[in-house]
Formats: sequence, C-alpha cells, structure tokens
Amino acid sequence: MFTGIIEEVGTLKGIRHGQKSSVVTIGGKKVLIATKIGDSISTNGVCLTVTKLHKDAFDADVMPETLQRSNLGGLQMGGRVNLERALQLDTRLGGHIVSGHIDGTGAIKEYRKDDNAVWITISAGPELLRYIIEKGSIAIDGVSLTVATVDSGSFQVSIIPHTGAETILLEKKLGDTVNLECDIIGKYVEKLLGLSPKTQTKQSNLSEAFLQENGFF
Repeated sequence: MFTGIIEEVGTLKGIRHGQKSSVVTIGGKKVLIATKIGDSISTNGVCLTVTKLHKDAFDADVMPETLQRSNLGGLQMGGRVNLERALQLDTRLGGHIVSGHIDGTGAIKEYRKDDNAVWITISAGPELLRYIIEKGSIAIDGVSLTVATVDSGSFQVSIIPHTGAETILLEKKLGDTVNLECDIIGKYVEKLLGLSPKTQTKQSNLSEAFLQENGFF
C-alpha cells in the first residue's frame, strides 16, 4: 500500500522487451534506501516489485496486463516517473490509501494557472468517472490529489507549487496519458451492494430502508 505522496522523481534507465512483458530499470536514490529485493515501489502509481538492485537503480518485471492498463508501456529512455516506497504503518498517512493497482488511464485536457496553483483537467471514460466524486480522492500517476469538480467526461484537480515541483504532473503535455487509481472504498461498497456495472439491473435494490437495515443510518 502507498500514500500517494511522491518521494522522488526517477528516470527510465533501461527496458528489455519480451514477447508481451518487459523488464524495466528505474533510476532513483531515496527510494533505494533500505530497499530489498521483493519490496514494492510505486512507479507512476503502478505497484512494481523490485527484482534486482543496482547502485542507483532497481529492476522490475512489468506484466502484459500492466502495460495495457497503464502508461508504463509508452515510456521512453530517460523518461521521468513518480516514485514512492510502500508505506510503513508507523508513519503519518499524508495522502490517502493507494493500492498501486491502476484502474485505467485518462488524458491531460487542460492546464489553467490560478495564482500560485494550477488547475488540471483530465478526461476519463465513464467506467472510471463513476468512482470519481467531488472532494473525493484520486491518484494521478501515483500522486494523491483531491477531486475539485467532475462532469460527464472529465474531472479537475488543483495542485500547489510543491506538488508541481516534486512530481512530473506539470511536465505532461496536453493529450498525454496519465495513470488513474480511484478511491478503493467506493469500489468495495459497489461490489458488496451488488451495484457493479456487470451485475447492475435497471431496478436497483438500493433504498433508504435497505441502508437503514444495514446500519448506514
């Protein structure tokens, strides 16, 4: 698990493509401190397992599923990535609970300066927007952010100068792909209530009486 508070920006130092999967070598410094083989490091929000350690880098296997669901497959040599080690339970949770399992991708639609902050508009499909709510949490390339507004095709976040300086979010160009991980609680609630898009019918069982019976009031 992660918090979405980026520790440093690393770079892609190597990539070896297999038939469908890849092995990446990611350069970093801070995230390598006390890191062992088998540890997890969030890379642009994707939970990767360290398979080999170098002096200033680590190797990780990237499965076909990960390449299909994230922007890691489009990384070029020297490309910059957000890095965060797995959280420790004896530290403050500065962001929100992030699993490192990407739900899908969005695209940078607009940047807008607002005094010392920058508004970012990101387009996303309905299968993701159903879990994105105003004032809720979202992880964008592994960065924990608060959703400011949501409409039928996109959502907005606002980032402070520190976040802009310590991550790669403001390095993205319009149209660039970003990894998105929605808040995990909403997905569990949906599944437990039988409201998954795959099972949901026109007549929902969700009602005020149902919620009262199950302790929501």
